[in-house]
Amino acid sequence: MPVSATDPAAGLVSLARFAQRETERCGPRTPVREALETMRRRSIGSIVVVDPAQQPVGILTLRDVLDRVALEPACLDAAIERVMTPRPVTQHVGDGSYHAALLMVRHGVRHIVLVHGDGTVAGVVSERDLFGMQTTGLRHLSSAIRSATDLAAVEAYGREIGELARRLVMHGAAVGPLTAFVSSLIDLLSERIVTIELAAAQVDSSAVCWIVLGSEGRSEQTLATDQDNGIVFQPAPREGPDDVRARLVPIARRINRALDRAGYRLCPGNIMAGNPECCLSVDEWRMRFARWMGSGNPEALLRGSIFFDLRPLVGATQYARELREWLLAQAPRNPRFLHQMALGALENRPALGFLERFATGPDGRINLKRNGAAPFVEAARILSLGSGIDEVRTDARLARAGEARAIPAKEVAAWTAAFHEVQRYRLRRQADCIEAGVPPDNRLAPGTLHDFDRQVLRAALEQARQLQRRLALDYRVWA
Repeated sequence: MPVSATDPAAGLVSLARFAQRETERCGPRTPVREALETMRRRSIGSIVVVDPAQQPVGILTLRDVLDRVALEPACLDAAIERVMTPRPVTQHVGDGSYHAALLMVRHGVRHIVLVHGDGTVAGVVSERDLFGMQTTGLRHLSSAIRSATDLAAVEAYGREIGELARRLVMHGAAVGPLTAFVSSLIDLLSERIVTIELAAAQVDSSAVCWIVLGSEGRSEQTLATDQDNGIVFQPAPREGPDDVRARLVPIARRINRALDRAGYRLCPGNIMAGNPECCLSVDEWRMRFARWMGSGNPEALLRGSIFFDLRPLVGATQYARELREWLLAQAPRNPRFLHQMALGALENRPALGFLERFATGPDGRINLKRNGAAPFVEAARILSLGSGIDEVRTDARLARAGEARAIPAKEVAAWTAAFHEVQRYRLRRQADCIEAGVPPDNRLAPGTLHDFDRQVLRAALEQARQLQRRLALDYRVWA
């Protein structure tokens, strides 16, 4: 059954729900004809090929039938191992549907084989299961971006991603899988642009790492997104960081401009790799984080908070991983830093006022980013840093921090569901803006919603308030 677009936990649904269906499987020596007859009789789009231990060794899908069987009828009596897709992409059955959606784009596949902890088959999840609609455009873009060699073509694909995302929002796609697909496509696009530009400049990508920050680092982009990125590098022996930076910054600026042409605006705050302050060696990044954590300046911490969401994208990814490992070891040891982070975060309150009424601006609107999503994002970031948790996505941070702090699971689930609801309203608002031919924004007039939606949004914002109360209690920030 498709994930419901109105499911408050859309995108966080455990893949176990898809394992409840009986999964057809067969051995590698099963004749192709027999497997196809089974697929036709059961009206299914795939059959998993397993070894004697019931672990997956391959999968046969309708696409395989069209590509490998239809044009070679003689192979109908051959063993299925001849035409199956070997080494299918697998996912643990207990993971969320977000992960499956991400893997589908990453690997360009339509089916994920679900496995138990011992590696045995638990089920199969398809694109249609996650979206409840055809996703031909997603497959086309994923494949086209990976194989593109021309920068202008890659930039055009970026504009297609935005339009495809808008259509999926208008069709009611579930927030979790939608953001997973879109974020993965943007990752692929960015990787391709970075790779093309580095190769053109004859830069060895094994010596530099392109990192993404903020919403892109968290894989939570919406339809109105700008760039937040940087570079981590390691100077060669007897080479200073200024020399490396002088070579890399002009290339990074070309990459930033290419991403801008692809539809991902230049960052108004200049938090981009083309800014020399965001193109640093491993040691320089470490010193910057140490300075932020040591100064305790709430304003500086607030401005620099998106840097704590850094994620390696392409190149020498070990540099960024080492930086994150160092950061996650340091943060829990610095209660003053965490207190100051919490102090700054709690100044940004959810858009609720007296008697649970919406707190709107002078224009009668709510800023769904600042006073809707941000309280969840900021609290999750602080709770995860305080627990030394290596996660960047908001929902994953909440889940892991909840476990580490023994917070009741229902409480964490409510926060997570509420965050996804706010994101859903943001996406809808942005899609409506694009449909109307105006730049997308996050400003929603509650009066334009019907009663049920107003109640849902109000309940989601109340959960943001509850989460902030937990943050204030944990870090002793009193109003």
